[in-house]
Amino acid sequence: MDAEAICEAAQRPTMRFVAVKSEEQQASALVFRTRDLLVRQRTQLVNAIRGHLTEYGWVAPKGVSYVSMLGDMLEEEMAASLPAAAVAMFRVMLDLLAELDERIAYLDREIARRAREDETARRLMTIPGIGPITATALTALAPAAETFAKGRDFAAWLGLTPLQRSTGGKQKLGATSKMGERTLRRLLIIGASAVVKQASRRGAPKGSWLERMLSCKPRMLVTVALANKMARIVWALLAKGGSYRAPAAVAA
Repeated sequence: MDAEAICEAAQRPTMRFVAVKSEEQQASALVFRTRDLLVRQRTQLVNAIRGHLTEYGWVAPKGVSYVSMLGDMLEEEMAASLPAAAVAMFRVMLDLLAELDERIAYLDREIARRAREDETARRLMTIPGIGPITATALTALAPAAETFAKGRDFAAWLGLTPLQRSTGGKQKLGATSKMGERTLRRLLIIGASAVVKQASRRGAPKGSWLERMLSCKPRMLVTVALANKMARIVWALLAKGGSYRAPAAVAA
């Protein structure tokens, strides 16, 4: 019965099929997934080092760079106050951290090279907030633009649209659905966060959408809204071609 239902559904004219990815797309996705895995392992290692140091009364500031600087302190200040076995284990973890940093830097260079050589990735990087990593991930992980009828459908697939709780003719929008592609959604929100941070420090362009949003909405809400906007722009570039042009440049 299942096979019969599948055959019947496949003959429907409105049926949509998953596009088969090329070997090059699969290779780019593998490079990105490998980097993502190593970054998660580095975060786990940094948290472990900070947690174990706290048990001995040494509180390291947050951030990979601060933890990486502890190697010199192990030879001087910490060595006198920590047991020899603890010092040896911290050295093992710091060596692993240095190795992960080196491998992640290598993958960053590989991703940047692939982004420069890919015409679609170069066009996506013209969007503010999208760099080589996000552009490579979009070209490797996102389905064909023809799969979606409009940009909002692509944003909904990423989980960047609000939940619909409308009833009785009243429109009620809930929180962001977070029901789509988790990796791409995270990258777009990180990129939008960087744009919002720069706009908060240096000021957004006068009369722009971002300036109006920052003047009346919470910063995190603006970040997610900007990620939604970026997703729609990404779909437009993938579906229609061309590069991103800022609204001010278009008006001029």
